[in-house]
Amino acid sequence: MAAREEEYDYLFKVVLIGDSGVGKSNLLSRFTRNEFNLESKSTIGVEFATRSLQVEGKTVKAQIWDTAGQERYRAITSAYYRGAVGALLVYDIAKQLTYENAQRWLKELQDHADSNISIMLVGNKSDLRHLRAVPTDQARGFSEANGLCFLETSALDSSNVELAFQTVLTDIFHTVSQRQMSGRNDDFTPASNVVPITVEPTQSQTKTCCQH
Repeated sequence: MAAREEEYDYLFKVVLIGDSGVGKSNLLSRFTRNEFNLESKSTIGVEFATRSLQVEGKTVKAQIWDTAGQERYRAITSAYYRGAVGALLVYDIAKQLTYENAQRWLKELQDHADSNISIMLVGNKSDLRHLRAVPTDQARGFSEANGLCFLETSALDSSNVELAFQTVLTDIFHTVSQRQMSGRNDDFTPASNVVPITVEPTQSQTKTCCQH
């Protein structure tokens, strides 16, 4: 039974980044275990969890890394960007500073991760509408200007959490499928037994996610 659960067609590494306290750990636990913990402590170093789901008829195993947001752990976590093919850049809609810092986190991601990575800006804690400090349109504008996906989520009431991860994983899947069709030999299959998976950078085009 356990062996069957480990069967998958693709393995994608996704990182969660953003300031401490924006809810990255609860997004991870809500998506992978459907759990939420009001008493969750700040992540120290790095934690990760996995979940498999179907994307266009294929089984994709998402290996999601939760990186600590505190400044003193940044030197530790920078190495974990390597090999990531997707990222959720999280801020708290009720805390303006966490949104302002998204620019810095995005630069750090661009410095350490592959240029072809799929990135979604996530305004978490949408259940705190009465305390909103970051207008939705402002965040959407930032996302469009930087070629990012954008969603507001709530790990507390689970709204859009599934959609956020599904959207990023589907975008990664499309990128990988296109590379395979064009004859690239990047191996994302379990047979390669390589963790983390790496994607060669492409210089010819700017990555845009969820833009129509």
